[in-house]
Amino acid sequence: MAILVLGGAGYIGSHTALALCEAGRDVVVADNLETGFKAAVPEKARFYQGDIRDREFLDKLFETEKIEGVIHFAANSQVGESMKDPLKYYDNNLCGTKVLLDSMVAHGVNKIVFSSTAATYGEPERVPILEDDKTDPTNCYGETKLAMEHMMKWVSNAHDLKFVALRYFNACGAHPNAKIGEAHNPETHLIPLILQVPMGKRPQISIFGDDYATPDGTCIRDYIHVCDLAQAHILALDYLVNGGDNNVFNLGNGVGFSVKEVIEEARSVTGHEIPAKVEARRAGDPAQLIASSEKAKTVLGWKPEYDDLHTIIDTAWKWHQSHPNGYEEA
Repeated sequence: MAILVLGGAGYIGSHTALALCEAGRDVVVADNLETGFKAAVPEKARFYQGDIRDREFLDKLFETEKIEGVIHFAANSQVGESMKDPLKYYDNNLCGTKVLLDSMVAHGVNKIVFSSTAATYGEPERVPILEDDKTDPTNCYGETKLAMEHMMKWVSNAHDLKFVALRYFNACGAHPNAKIGEAHNPETHLIPLILQVPMGKRPQISIFGDDYATPDGTCIRDYIHVCDLAQAHILALDYLVNGGDNNVFNLGNGVGFSVKEVIEEARSVTGHEIPAKVEARRAGDPAQLIASSEKAKTVLGWKPEYDDLHTIIDTAWKWHQSHPNGYEEA
């Protein structure tokens, strides 16, 4: 029986597909390549190009492959874009998931691990954030992800479906082999933006606000290595296969790093001075977002391996050095 990784040509999806292959699992990857890259798909995985909104494509895939469970990354994920084009996010994230669940129910595939997000919480009421804290998204992206969680809950009530939603924080880093990594266009994540400075692609890095109620005045975030995220998805699927019930887990390091701390560590890793300029605050940026991942560690047996900032940035730096234009030169 194979594991289907939807969106497996994307950043986290490709790392998860590779981790599955490295563990000797039978892997099928499906991706429409809107934001993913064929070069990121592991050689050992069987690849299908198609869209989750295409019921005929999904039906044929489930009829061709014997799928044990689904790991679902196929969604648009840019917060800013979601506010400018909300219907795109409702169409792909919600409508696509609806079509996917239709096909899964029709073909008796009843286990799904879903890539959710910390954006489901909105402004946190406390830090660290726990899974049962209030969910009140402040952007359309988070709203669609929360709606996808709700959709799976109701489908589970009506049909024999089991799901795990993984709400994670700031995904970062790259595979230690530097063959796959982060390649977004446009790039919005802090670490690759910082590394664009020593790569000669931008003159400086912007710090949006240095007057927050944090030790150094800059925002604090929880950075979690992409390979650790990949392992959590595999553990979550195994949890369902072994009879686990529907569940939600936070994934993070449980330790926050400020923007200034990330920049300083990048200077250490790259040996570059990385000029930084303080700009005005961005609307809607919470002072700090830190996850409690104790539930995932206790229930799933998850143990992050890349939990120090130096290692995280070092793996990202090696990827960007070997792939200065992302997968274009892969």
